[in-house]
Amino acid sequence: MNFLRGVMGGPSAGPQPSGADTIQKLCDRVASSTLLDDRRDAVRALKSLSKKYRLEVGIQAMEHLIHVLQTDRSDSEIIGYALDTLYNVISNDLEEEEQDDSEEENSAKQVDDLGSQFTEIFIKQQENVTLLLTLVEEFDFHVRWPGVKLLTSLLKQQGPQVQQIILVSPMGVSRLMDLLADSREVIRNDGVLLLQQLTKSNAAIQKIVAFENAFERLLDIITEEGNSDGGIVVEDCLLLLQNLLKNNNSNQNFFKEGSYIQRMKPWFEVGDDNCGWSAQKVTNLHLMLQLVRVLVSPTNPPGATSSCQKAMFHCGLLQQLCTILMATGVPADILTETINTVSEVIRGCQTNQDYFASVNAPSNPPRPAIVVLLMSMVNERQPFVLRCAVLYCFQCFLYKNQKGQGEIVSTLLPSTIDATGNSVSAGQLLCGGLFSTDSLSNWCAAVALAHALQENATLKEQLLRVQLATSIGNPPVSLLQQCTNILSQGDKIDRRGSKVQTRVGLLMLLCTWLSNCSIAVTHFLHNPANVPFLTGQIAENLGEEEQLVQGLCALLLGISIYYNDNSLENYRKEKLKQLIEKRIGRENFIEKLGFISKHELYSRAAQKPQPSFSSPDHMMFDHEFTKLVKELEGVISKAIYKSSEEDKKEEEVKKTLEQHDNIVTHYKKVIREQDQELEELKQRINTLTSQNEQLQATVTQQVSQIQQHKDQYNLLKVQLGKDTQHHNSHSDTFQINGIQTEEVSKLKEELEEWKNKHELLQGQLKEKDSVIEKLNAAADPALGDSGTTAATSSELEARLEQEIKELKSEVQALSEEKEALKQHLDSSSSTVAILQDEKSKLQREVAESKKEQDDLLVLLADQDQKISALKIKLKDLGVPVEDEDDTESGDQGDEDEDGDEEEQD
Repeated sequence: MNFLRGVMGGPSAGPQPSGADTIQKLCDRVASSTLLDDRRDAVRALKSLSKKYRLEVGIQAMEHLIHVLQTDRSDSEIIGYALDTLYNVISNDLEEEEQDDSEEENSAKQVDDLGSQFTEIFIKQQENVTLLLTLVEEFDFHVRWPGVKLLTSLLKQQGPQVQQIILVSPMGVSRLMDLLADSREVIRNDGVLLLQQLTKSNAAIQKIVAFENAFERLLDIITEEGNSDGGIVVEDCLLLLQNLLKNNNSNQNFFKEGSYIQRMKPWFEVGDDNCGWSAQKVTNLHLMLQLVRVLVSPTNPPGATSSCQKAMFHCGLLQQLCTILMATGVPADILTETINTVSEVIRGCQTNQDYFASVNAPSNPPRPAIVVLLMSMVNERQPFVLRCAVLYCFQCFLYKNQKGQGEIVSTLLPSTIDATGNSVSAGQLLCGGLFSTDSLSNWCAAVALAHALQENATLKEQLLRVQLATSIGNPPVSLLQQCTNILSQGDKIDRRGSKVQTRVGLLMLLCTWLSNCSIAVTHFLHNPANVPFLTGQIAENLGEEEQLVQGLCALLLGISIYYNDNSLENYRKEKLKQLIEKRIGRENFIEKLGFISKHELYSRAAQKPQPSFSSPDHMMFDHEFTKLVKELEGVISKAIYKSSEEDKKEEEVKKTLEQHDNIVTHYKKVIREQDQELEELKQRINTLTSQNEQLQATVTQQVSQIQQHKDQYNLLKVQLGKDTQHHNSHSDTFQINGIQTEEVSKLKEELEEWKNKHELLQGQLKEKDSVIEKLNAAADPALGDSGTTAATSSELEARLEQEIKELKSEVQALSEEKEALKQHLDSSSSTVAILQDEKSKLQREVAESKKEQDDLLVLLADQDQKISALKIKLKDLGVPVEDEDDTESGDQGDEDEDGDEEEQD
């Protein structure tokens, strides 16, 4: 310990040892001391020297410090000192903070190299990084925090190499994800910084981090910290989210599918008072807007962008952004970025574009947001970046939006212009900007109008109808003619800004307008001043600044040739090519045409859709126009060299191709219609199949219920037959399919009553049969004595037998009716309606049975009369016959006996 006091500056005699010697002695103590306290003190001393003697400590002590990490893990204090010392040696952050402004740049470069070299030494043995990952898992604050800082520094110095080591380490990334759940904010916040470095430019690690629930945890942190009102922690989380999502389609899809887009909406809730935003709030909101743009960037796959756009509309995020767009007091840079964000959220998405068209600014009277934005675009007092953002928003609104294009162009047409002048339209603002004295407004308005015509031949023809009143007393001039007039005047008009910029904008508009529109070409060529102007511009030898205008003039003239339908005799294709050959020269024309694509500003504009210019002077080319140049440059060059015969052949080929295209289009339409019909039929089949399955299931269920109810009824029938009293005791509560048992009992009683009556009638018939047989037996002798009497008796017997047969058939019919009555009762359905219907049927049949019985009684009465008549005739013939009173008394006795038997039964 005395040695250490000397090293640390205690009083001692003689010369003081140098820093290198002290560091060497400390390293020896760390390596050789057997006491943990001595090693701990030595490492602590190295830590205190590591900032001042970074190089020496790094060279001499790194190996010993790594050994301490491996062997002394049980002591968290010495591990913490060792990690802090390694961090001081490897990190460049401390050196950068201590540098003075006067120090030279090469000093900073040396510092960077030193940290990178020490990092390379440390990670040379991959086990060191694996060991560090293990230490970061420790919960002890004095181990975990310095471990996180050291690993972050390693990633800053040698990112790709350290990333690869962590990636191949078992559960390497997962271990680090636990840092976001640490309750100690300093470790959690530094864990976010670590993951920022870990996920830089490494898609594999980005995917792992995302699937380790990073989105959920980061969004929770942002919410806990107060969203845009939060501190620098929110900024760090947003930067990490950008790392995870930017150019990573898999993570973007995972973010959308996890419904995390919906959680972004509260970020953009702003109040009415938007004054006095802090710098951190502005930074946070700026990053939040950029994060939205990452999800809907035009460079993403179209399908992924489209699905995110739809999700942003359905969750109300687009509506919230439009609220910020129209709010007052929002800082200019936030407003600009919001406009850019809204632009990409609506770009190419019809639903979002339609919604944006319906947004109104909170003015009196309300004005469409598009009109308010265009007013800013053509206002030269507005910031340049804001005007660029508005132009981008307008372009995105019109991108693949023929409906929106039509609405913009319609505001220029004579029939739709507001004659009262109370409100300004988008078309009026564009025309005003197109012909103002501000070159930047000219260029923006020209490009905006060109986008309204993009790939829309119908609107190109309609725009030819637009007439402009140039001055009082003069006739109106067409918009096309006015554009060419301003173009030909060139430098004669005093303008603010670049004069070349105005001409470039007008030429881009005209090239877009005339391309693929023969009628517009004819209108352009109809003005005799246009072709001489173009040939004169191309033929001149102008400076480098004017070469761009020459190239665009060559392109416009080439379009006038390529899309020429030869309707004007003086400006047929062949004559125009002869004119080029005579006044310009074909080779010179092709050279001037090539000036466009060789220009540096053309290459910049071709990279991405958003207009991004460092200064107004660099605003020359539009992204969509670069696509048109690329498409037409080659075909125009070929068209210039073609002969008239080749042109004729090409025309014929074009016509053939057009016919072929028309046929193909027709068949495509037919196929599309058939596909639609087939799809509708498939849907109907699916619907019917589903309905059939449902009906089958219902039928099966009903059959099962009917069978169940039949079983219940049969069981009840047996029970009713066995024990009527038991049945009556439960009649108040028992039900079958909703019908009370007493109703069933009533039907049963009626059935039994008719059964008894039927049996009684049958008994009476039998009695009548026996009487007839007796009468026949008594009549036989008398019949033998007299032939006339016998014939009469035979005839009577035949008639009597016929009537008896009829009577039996009627009795049989009555029996069948009785059986039918039974069947109707047994087959009653499970539902109340069916049983009630059956009950009605039974009642009707009972009524019919009553009627039939009445008829039968009438027949019996007739039969009695006939029997009485026969008895009288037999008495007249001298045959002894029993009196009716005797027969009735005998019948009464039989009935009494039958009644006694029934009671015994």
